[in-house]
Amino acid sequence: MNRYLVFQIYGPMAAWGDVAVGESRVSSTIPGRSALLGMIAAALGIKRTDEDRLSALSSSVRFGVLVMSSGHFLRDYHTAQVPPTSALKRRPSRTRRDELAVPKDDLGTILSARDYRTDASYRVAIEQTEPDTVTLETIQQAVRKPVFPLYLGRKACPPALPLHPQIIEQSDLLSAFRKASFTGTDELLGGRTGGSWPQGLHQPPYTLCWEEGMRSGIEPLKSVTRRDHPRSRLRWQFDERIECQAMIENLEEAACS
Repeated sequence: MNRYLVFQIYGPMAAWGDVAVGESRVSSTIPGRSALLGMIAAALGIKRTDEDRLSALSSSVRFGVLVMSSGHFLRDYHTAQVPPTSALKRRPSRTRRDELAVPKDDLGTILSARDYRTDASYRVAIEQTEPDTVTLETIQQAVRKPVFPLYLGRKACPPALPLHPQIIEQSDLLSAFRKASFTGTDELLGGRTGGSWPQGLHQPPYTLCWEEGMRSGIEPLKSVTRRDHPRSRLRWQFDERIECQAMIENLEEAACS
């Protein structure tokens, strides 16, 4: 039997960063490894500058994702004023207000298009690969009471429901997702839709994604290459990895062998 820490992710907005080119900041429809590691690191209180602890966390876990709803596409045309580097020489700039406290003629404008997913819903499973590092129980407690605030890709995208982390023992990833229960969210929404989610949010087929080495319980439909394995957070460098994907028609069915 394998042990998994399973939790849910839902928010009105989410942004799962993908390869960014120029002024376009695109979002994948599926949370990437870097984003999920960032969430867990924030819950554990690991700072972005602590590359040793981040690397140890990355090597000790792998992820499976069940896409209940990929949401809808939203693009934000974003503008931001920034001073040139020369204007900040010998001038303290600890805050955004300090950065803008330069002559107005020195300020420039950066334009970008930032993509989001709205009403996206996922279930995530964490499998431990190195038992001598952080344990699933430690991550479970951290997710329940995170040290730093959790957000779905960007700080403007907080979770809208509790994650309800639960440790499940099953033979494979699909069986773990099928056993997980999130009925506790019914009361939070006041029964306004008769269930835990907005009406019609979860519609099959669902997409199951998992990292190489995980026992999925179903044959992969395809394999895709994603550049979201963090090499250096300080230098924003990422390596490629292989992600397996399959389609699930019914979560109530018995797992495939």
